Amino acid sequence: MKKVIIITGPTAIGKTKISIEVAKYFNFEIINGDSVAVYKRLDIGSAKPTPEEQGGIKHYLIDIKDVNEGYSVYDFQHDARKIINESNDIKIICGGTGLYLSSVIYNYEFKAKKRDEDEALKYENYSNMELYNLLLEKDPNIDKEKIHPNNRKRVLRAIEVIDDTNKSIQSYNKKNEKLYDYYIVYLNMDRNILYERINKRVDLMFEEGLLDEVKMLYDEKVYPHAIGYSELKDYFDSKITLDEAKEEIKKNTRHLAKRQLTWFNHQLDTHFYNVDLDNIESTINNIIADLKEWLK
Repeated sequence: MKKVIIITGPTAIGKTKISIEVAKYFNFEIINGDSVAVYKRLDIGSAKPTPEEQGGIKHYLIDIKDVNEGYSVYDFQHDARKIINESNDIKIICGGTGLYLSSVIYNYEFKAKKRDEDEALKYENYSNMELYNLLLEKDPNIDKEKIHPNNRKRVLRAIEVIDDTNKSIQSYNKKNEKLYDYYIVYLNMDRNILYERINKRVDLMFEEGLLDEVKMLYDEKVYPHAIGYSELKDYFDSKITLDEAKEEIKKNTRHLAKRQLTWFNHQLDTHFYNVDLDNIESTINNIIADLKEWLK
């Protein structure tokens, strides 16, 4: 059974830096496991690593789709497994999208038709909560822990699947069959410190030009359903102020971090590492030491 390393955790915790240092030590390559970073032009809001930040390590599945194109968890599963299976080397998957990561290492089966991007247009006037309530009407037994109202893309997909097949999206969930021998590194830290880092990260994104990035897309009538983009669409639609949009981005990112921790705590066999900001090298060394033992 092939081995796969996953390095994950919430936004602003240092996944990129730590994954690159681990990759350099073992001479491994990295597969992007973030659902937003696959898209071109979603740069600042996705916090994707720049070529300089990649440190000479080959990265897969970054900037492979235009923002107007569709890319589903099925597509990611197919692409990531192909990269893993066609290589003799161990790959690191780095990202925070739990369903994407799970779909690769477990035997998820996707029998429903691929996502119809026009489906989103049918519900563009629905708020996130209105759309979520529609899903609950169609599928009252949906697992509310796995589909959050603010995950608009996931809610739309669940509606589309039930309309197409008359089956809940959960009927296509994973089997208890591992396809790879995996080791999950989950990076964690004190929640108050993490939330402070998230707030600072959002402020930095605006300093780096997030507003201009989203405005260019908005002018093209491109509205990504991702944190940092959806909130600014509301600002450009004059529904909220810029300060309100910033606070919404921070709040939604903090909520996402909480959901990520819950997912990896309950869904997968995960190894947790506390990130020491004053001595991040010690965290990296601990991860490397444990991986060396696991790789024996």
